[in-house]
Amino acid sequence: MDDKRTLLLHFLAALAYRTQKALRGAPEDFASFRAAPKVRTPHELVSHMDSVLGYARTFFVGGSYRVPPLPESSAEVERFHSTLAELARLFAQESDWKSITPEQLLQGPFSDAMTHAGQLAMLRRLAGHPVPPENFIFAEIAPANLGPNQPLPARPDDDWPERP
Repeated sequence: MDDKRTLLLHFLAALAYRTQKALRGAPEDFASFRAAPKVRTPHELVSHMDSVLGYARTFFVGGSYRVPPLPESSAEVERFHSTLAELARLFAQESDWKSITPEQLLQGPFSDAMTHAGQLAMLRRLAGHPVPPENFIFAEIAPANLGPNQPLPARPDDDWPERP
């Protein structure tokens, strides 16, 4: 596998890690938290993240990716991680990328999804349940782990002035 694909696989693993970090330990009602009218809830954000990655998947398999939102937030999170894994499998095995480049995947759907992972963390803070900080350089991110069971922070920050 070339260096670009290796980096993209690592990016997807970082996306899985950061998404789970934003969701881990959230109160049950966080999934329906709405910061303001017309602002997506965390449940809606995860569904949108899945759609963005599902769209990226169409560059390898064709067709479209229009799936209805799932009623349960936990099921939506599982679907997101399944889509991540399927996308990683597809672009890792694809030998000839004709319709999209690795750079386009990164600048488009992958960066979009990572932005939404950050929004999940921001919504946690707005909901009164901030995500504990950590030094992400030392996070145990593994491209083989794209599922919801992500490791705990390797180096959580001791200094957390806004600790609830």
